[in-house]
Amino acid sequence: MSNELHEITYLSRLDNSMQPAFILPAEGNDPRPLAVCLHTWSFSYDSGSTDQFELACRARNWHMIYPHFRGPNWNPEGCGSDLVVSDLECAVEYMQANYNVDASRIYLVGGSGGGHASLLMAARRPELWTAVSSWCPISDIAAWYTQSKALKKDPANRGYDDHIFDACGGDPVTNPQAAAQAKHRSPITWLSNAHENVILDIGTGIHDGHRGSVPISQAILAFNEVADPADRISAEDIAYMVETEQVPAHLQFEGEDPAYGPYKVLMRRVSGKVRLTIFEGGHDLVPGPAFGFLEQQTSGNEPVWNSGDHYDALKAALSK
Repeated sequence: MSNELHEITYLSRLDNSMQPAFILPAEGNDPRPLAVCLHTWSFSYDSGSTDQFELACRARNWHMIYPHFRGPNWNPEGCGSDLVVSDLECAVEYMQANYNVDASRIYLVGGSGGGHASLLMAARRPELWTAVSSWCPISDIAAWYTQSKALKKDPANRGYDDHIFDACGGDPVTNPQAAAQAKHRSPITWLSNAHENVILDIGTGIHDGHRGSVPISQAILAFNEVADPADRISAEDIAYMVETEQVPAHLQFEGEDPAYGPYKVLMRRVSGKVRLTIFEGGHDLVPGPAFGFLEQQTSGNEPVWNSGDHYDALKAALSK
């Protein structure tokens, strides 16, 4: 069996369309884990880099699929639509039908727009995944629309607010139809489904929203939606972290996580099957702990809250 990265198409059931992807089969004939790896917000399967995912999967001899899922998120067919959900669940089915996939070790990982899609799939199809690793995610499309408008240095520039306007068919703050679209495409609408139904790891850099495009409140509120009420982060603490780019003293992480390397863990909280990590960084996906965490998870077992001990310096800053 070849373990070369190559392009395929597969059937997405919702609209009976053939959707493209890159795949990297594992070597050998034994059952091997599958990683579904996701492109970022403004990219497609063939315009972003697969390097960090490909090298991590090669090193572990995992199957990998890198789907298109309707491309950049200014497309109405993309941006968390039902077509995206169909594309991603059918990507898993394609790999299971054509390769020997270990059904107890099916993983999903992405950052930024891929973080949005990974959260959405954890929420809407939790039964598909052994574990999900979501980095710097967007959890609330309408909130990010407002945040993106506020963060734009030049209102005349086309930014993420314009992407959301195009995908949702209008302003999600003032247009009821667009607001309904934004709600439907937002992971936060569905995330209660993930509670105790999938192992979920959420990470974000403390400086995102300042040096980066997604305020960390997006990740923290996603955690809150899945966490037990007693474990949720308060609105006051969220506001403090967003504004000051610092973690309050009573929330600071006192341990060490070597997999993060210079992206030092500043805060960490676990509740049931969800973990939140805030680290020293911006709009980043850190491959070492992303894959170090995933490789320790097996369906039917309790979560292993360990990121491994390997810092992978290949690539961390996400393309937008």
